[in-house]
Amino acid sequence: MSDSDNPANAHAAIQAGVGYVPRKTATRSLYEEMGFRCGLEVHQQLKTAQKLFCRCPAGRYQSGDSYDAQLLRHMRPTLSELGEYDGTALMEFKTKKNIIYRIKGETVCTYDIDDTPQFAMNREALTIATEIALLLGTQIVGELHITRKQYLDGSIPTGFQRTAIVGIHGEILLAEKAVRILQLSIEEDSCREVSDVGHERTYTTDRLGIPLVETVTYPDLSTPDEAAEAAQYIRFLTRSTGKVNVGIGATREDVNVSIEGGTRVEIKGVQRIRWIPGLTHNEAFRQKALLGIRSELLERFPDPKSWKLLTVSLDPSEYQANLPSDEEPEALHAINLPGFAGILSFFTNPGRCFADEISDRIKVVACIDKPNMAHSEEIDTRLTDADWSRRIRDVLSARAGDAQILIWGPKADMATAVETIEERCRMAFEGVPNETRKALADGTTVFERVLPGPDRMYPDTDSAPIPIDEAVIERIRVALPRSIADCSSQMQKWGVPMDCRPFILKRNLYPLLEKMIRKEGLNPSFAGTLLGHTLRHACGDRPGDVEWILDVVREVRKREMETEILKPILQYAFAAPKANFDGLLNRVGYSPASEADVLAMIPGLIERFKRRRRRTSEHAVRDWVMGRLRSAALGNVSLAKLAESIEEGVVQ
Repeated sequence: MSDSDNPANAHAAIQAGVGYVPRKTATRSLYEEMGFRCGLEVHQQLKTAQKLFCRCPAGRYQSGDSYDAQLLRHMRPTLSELGEYDGTALMEFKTKKNIIYRIKGETVCTYDIDDTPQFAMNREALTIATEIALLLGTQIVGELHITRKQYLDGSIPTGFQRTAIVGIHGEILLAEKAVRILQLSIEEDSCREVSDVGHERTYTTDRLGIPLVETVTYPDLSTPDEAAEAAQYIRFLTRSTGKVNVGIGATREDVNVSIEGGTRVEIKGVQRIRWIPGLTHNEAFRQKALLGIRSELLERFPDPKSWKLLTVSLDPSEYQANLPSDEEPEALHAINLPGFAGILSFFTNPGRCFADEISDRIKVVACIDKPNMAHSEEIDTRLTDADWSRRIRDVLSARAGDAQILIWGPKADMATAVETIEERCRMAFEGVPNETRKALADGTTVFERVLPGPDRMYPDTDSAPIPIDEAVIERIRVALPRSIADCSSQMQKWGVPMDCRPFILKRNLYPLLEKMIRKEGLNPSFAGTLLGHTLRHACGDRPGDVEWILDVVREVRKREMETEILKPILQYAFAAPKANFDGLLNRVGYSPASEADVLAMIPGLIERFKRRRRRTSEHAVRDWVMGRLRSAALGNVSLAKLAESIEEGVVQ
C-alpha cells in the first residue's frame, strides 16, 4: 500500500482539504463564500377538540404497546399520467417494508385508512390557521382548495396527506433582516413512528389527522443562527394565539439547506430549535465535501459512464474472524471500487466520512442494520491488516488506487445492497444528491429517503372548494394578538432582561406581563424577571395555565406588602398548588412587621457584629447584617431600602 493509499494519511489530510471550520468560529463571511442558503418548513399542531377531516378526538395519545388492532400494508409504485415512477416510491418499494399500524379504537376511524370519505374540514382549525396566517402578514386566499400531497414512507395509511394553502406571501422581522414567507397551509398530521427495524416499520395512528399548519419561508436565511432565529420567531408567533399544542412533537421543523454548486437537501423532523445551527452548518460542509469528491473523481474518470464496480460472493465462514459482527452472516460480498482510493475515508462531517453515506443507504434501502459493511480505508479494524490486502484484494484483482468494501447480511437483501452501493458511488460523480436526511442530536444527519419530486401534489377531487368570507377574515384580524416584533420591542423599552424574553414569548406570557405592569403597577424589570427567571425555574417546561399569578400579585398589592415576596411565593406555589395565599405566606416564613421595626434593628446588629470581630471590613458588616434581616424584611421592606439603610448605618 502506498502512502497515498494509507488510511491514516488520508484521514489526516482530507479534513484540511475540505476546510472544515467549527461552527463556533465560523463567520458570516464564511457562509457568504460558501453560498449558504436556508429555508424552513415549520409544522405546528393546532389545539382543537377533533381531528381535521373526521370527528375523532385530537391530542389523545396511546402508548406504543397499547392498541386494539393492527393493520398491515405494503408500498407498490404505480405509473403516473406521464408514464413515470416517483423516485421516492421506487426507493420505498426496494425496501420491501411491512408497514404496520397499531390502532386504538377511540382515536381512529375508517376515514384514516381511506375506507370512507373525509368529513367537512374542521372549521375551528381553519379559523386558527387563518389567525396565524394573518399574524405572518400573508394574503388570505379567497377560496381554499384541498389537495393531496403524496406521503410514500407509510406514515399516512392512504399514501397521501390532505392539505390546503390558507395564505401566501408574508413576512417576519428578525433582528437584522426581514424574511419572506412563501405560504401557510393547513393539513393533517401523520402517524407516530414506534420502530423501524429490518423490513418492519411500525406506527401508531393516534396522531394521524390532528390539524396542523405548515409555515414555509423563502430561502432567505443566510447563516445557521438566522435559521434558528426565524424558527423561534415562528414558534413564538403561533404560541401567541394560545391555540396550539406544545411539547415534543407538537412543533417540528424541516430545514432546507444548500450551498453554491450543491442542491437542496431537506433535514426532516428537527425536534429542537437549538439543533438547527449545528445541523445546517454541518450540512453546508457535507455538501462542500461531496463537491470536493466529485471534482476528485472527475479528474480520475473524465467519462463517469465508463466506471463500473466488481462484486464477488464470498464464503462467510472463511472470513468470520475478520468481520466486526458477532454472528456469521447468511451472505458476504466483496466489492471493488476502481479509482476510489481515499474517497471512502473522505471527511464529510465530524466523525463521519463518505463510507457512512454508503452504509446509511444500505441500512435504509436494503434494510440491513449496522454494522453492515467494512472498507479498506478504516483506521482501526481487523480488515486493514495484511490479511485484508492479501486475500480480499487478490480475490477482486484490485489495482493500486482502488478501494474495497465488504458487505454482509441476509441473502435476500444482498442484491439490493450491491445495487445501492453502486447507485451511491455513481451519485458521487454528480455531487450532492437530492435527499431527505434525518437529524441527529450531535449535529450530524443520516440518509432517510430520496427527496420527493415536484409533482407530488394534485387536486383532491373528493373535496369541494371552501370560500373564505372577507367578513370572517376581518373579524379574526381585529382580535389578533400583538405581533412578536412589537412584544420584543416593548420588552426592550421596559428594560425586561434579555435572557427573560425568550421564555416569556415561548410560554405566551406577554399578555400576563402587560397586565402585571400596566394594571398592577409592578416594576417592568422586576415583573419580567419574576416570569423569565423565577417562574421558569419553578415550572420548567411543564405546561399549564399560570394566569393565577395575577391573583397572587393583586393579593400582595391589597395587603400592601413588598413585591419581592412574590419570588419565594411563586416557587412554593408550584410545590403546593392547593395552598391558599395565607398558606403560601406560612411556607415562605413571612412574619408581618412594620418597615420602621425592621430598620430599627440595624444599629444593634452592627454593634453586635463589631463586638464579635476585632478586624473586619465594611463589606463584611453589610453582608452579615443583610443576611440576618432578609427574612424579617421579606414582604415588609424592599431589599433595596434595607441595603441602603444598612449602608448608612455602617458608614456612620
